[in-house]
This record gives sequence, C-alpha cells and structure tokens, in this order.
Amino acid sequence: MEEQHAVGLWREETVKTDEIFKGKMISLQVDTVTLEDGRTATREIVKHPGAAAVMALLDGKLLVVEQFRKPLEKFQIEIPAGKLDPGEDPMTAAARELEEETGYRSNDLKLLSAFYTSPGFADEKLYVYFTDQVELGIQNPDEDEDLKVDAITIEQAEQYIQQGRISDAKTILAVYAWKLYILTGQI
Repeated sequence: MEEQHAVGLWREETVKTDEIFKGKMISLQVDTVTLEDGRTATREIVKHPGAAAVMALLDGKLLVVEQFRKPLEKFQIEIPAGKLDPGEDPMTAAARELEEETGYRSNDLKLLSAFYTSPGFADEKLYVYFTDQVELGIQNPDEDEDLKVDAITIEQAEQYIQQGRISDAKTILAVYAWKLYILTGQI
C-alpha cells in the first residue's frame, strides 16, 4: 500500500543510520535525515518488534495483571500483553500472552484497535484484541515476570485510572472500549 501523506509536506530522507544499542526487546538508532531546505537533522529512533494485548472479559469483569514496571518505579495494573516474536501474527501473540499471563485462553479474539505507541521516537505498533469468550488454561509467565492476576469491575477500573494504578494507553483504551461495550453491547 502506498504511503498516504498531506500535500505539501516534506518526507525526510535518511542519509545515515548509526546503531547505538541492540537489546533483546529494543534497539536504538540515530538517523541523519535531510530536511526540505537541504539542512540535515538527527532523529533518535527506538525500533521495537511490535506487541499484542487482550481486553478479556470473564463473567463481566476485566482480566488484568499487576506487575512492577521498572521504568516507572511503580506497580501497574494492565491488560495482558507482550511483544511479538519475529514474524509472529499479532492475534497468535495476543492469545499466547493471555494464557501465559492470566491462565485463561480464548479462541475468539477480535481486533479492537492497532496503534503506534509513541510515533515521535518509536516504531512500536500495538494490537489490542477483545474477547468475552474465555476458558481456563494454564498460566505460564516468563521466568522474569512476577504477576498478580485479577478480574476487576468497571468501577474498579475507573478508580484505578483515577489513582494512577492504571496509566498505560492500552489499558485505558480497553477500559473506555469496555464502557462502550456495556452501553451498546458492541465493541
């Protein structure tokens, strides 16, 4: 598909890329780009393989996990999510993460939304799926994950947003989609 852009906007062309860091989850590069007037500028870019998350309802409650988030230096309540493996289908990753993190599985996932998390400096695309058809599976978190699983009400979710215990975009999106689902019966 051809890239869509506004008429009259300049597309920055990359002159040089310097790889700064390559980790297990992300890499950091600095691109030198040309501007419309011929000058050059630098762009610091975080490369990420993408991620998938699931807004899963169990008996009218939202399945969430609570875990410590080192970049924030605090515990966060979030919908289950994880990064995509190379070449992995996002829906497959979402189903895997739901079961690994919560111990519940679903064969009925619907794409709720896909979005770039921080397009000013990162290429991470996050796919958020919805299901209200879950069954007990086997919880198997990653060896470095320490998770507490819970099923919360819409009132709890709203309270956790107010308290900052839910403060990530994917979970806030899920809570607002859930409110719409409660009002209309549709996602």
